Amino acid sequence: MTPTPEPRPEHRHEPLPHTHSHGAAAPVSAHLRKVIAAVLIPFAAAVVVGLVVLWPGGVPEHERTGVGFDRQTESGRVVKVEEVNCADVNVQPQQPSADGSGRPAPGEGQEQAGGTCKRATIEVTSGKDKGRTFEEVIQPDAPRQLDTGQGVVVAYAPDAPRELQYSVTDVDRGFPMTLLAAIFALAVVVVGRLRGLMALIALALSFAVLSFFILPAILHGSNPLIVAVVGSSAIMLIALYMCHGLSARTSVAALGTLISLLLIGLLGSLFIGWAELTGNTSDETGLIHGLYPEIDLSGLLLAGVVIGSLGVLDDVTVTQTSVVWELKQADETMTARQLYRAGLRIGRDHIASVVNTLVLAYAGASLPLLLLFSIARSDVGTVAGSEVVAEEIVRTLVGSIGLVASVPVTTGLAALVVSADRPVPGAGVRPRPTSRRGRRRK
Repeated sequence: MTPTPEPRPEHRHEPLPHTHSHGAAAPVSAHLRKVIAAVLIPFAAAVVVGLVVLWPGGVPEHERTGVGFDRQTESGRVVKVEEVNCADVNVQPQQPSADGSGRPAPGEGQEQAGGTCKRATIEVTSGKDKGRTFEEVIQPDAPRQLDTGQGVVVAYAPDAPRELQYSVTDVDRGFPMTLLAAIFALAVVVVGRLRGLMALIALALSFAVLSFFILPAILHGSNPLIVAVVGSSAIMLIALYMCHGLSARTSVAALGTLISLLLIGLLGSLFIGWAELTGNTSDETGLIHGLYPEIDLSGLLLAGVVIGSLGVLDDVTVTQTSVVWELKQADETMTARQLYRAGLRIGRDHIASVVNTLVLAYAGASLPLLLLFSIARSDVGTVAGSEVVAEEIVRTLVGSIGLVASVPVTTGLAALVVSADRPVPGAGVRPRPTSRRGRRRK
């Protein structure tokens, strides 16, 4: 007799979680949506109330000083450039000698002493004096040279003598900057498609909040920290929901970002006051204090810490929330503790890269200052204790603490929310396809 083969175990047709590797998260139950809405709606309402109460209504007027950034400027164009002897236009350019002593080297004649300068004729192309021309002398060792047809920015000093009222203050960079912005927008839309387009719209709205609310409100004398928290919250809500959709996953990321922002604000306020940082460490802040003495510059520093940390916070919280959601959809049996531990293991790698990015970003922005300290041969303690460097250290470390804290906070919130969800049985799942091929007979 031919032995009867033992029956092989049949595959159990259990439903698999319906995963979304690319796209929106699976919907959650109506009860959980109500819980999230009960938390976020009052927060969003508070942000709207803050915007209405603190809305400045425009930048306050002030009498221009004509100094630095407070100068009145117009557009101009270089219409002619001709070479002249520096001595003829009462300009004596300083040229180093071969031995570095400042004295002319042997054999150097009158040409070295006088030098060849350029005399540019500039036409004003905007404002009440449109069409008026003036001359500007450019020394041969000047870092910025002018060419015929070049666009320039000219400063206007109404109280100066007529022949000295206009002067070139910078070159016009409008076209290259606009072209670069257009290339950036095109790259984002081509790669990101609809989501990239929504990100650009959110970016434009974020700049609108910064330009029409945060900056004018601070100039009007409102508390910089409160203005920064309200404005940053508005930017966060706009950016998150426009870029990632109106979903429970985005709402959890928003809550994690909010908690981290509050932590950054508290730590920043504590250590800026403890370290006695005034915030008045540059020509720009000195000019602001001269124009608007009522502005709290230390509060302005704190507001900068909060706003500067927001962009990286969004990335961390959205990523951690998505990780937890995908883990749950891949294995429905994972508990909140298991989801938290798995998500935190992934978040540790994110922490290392993000903190390094933030520190290098601040170091890169302060590179000229660090070079000056290196030239002066200052020791590390002296450099770190100076107010201008201490500001950057506090800014970096407080922002980094908020970023590090956002990983466990957001991961824990996401794990609790997704584990508390009780979806309708059979919703969002599909059976595993079975093979139509029968068993072979021996």
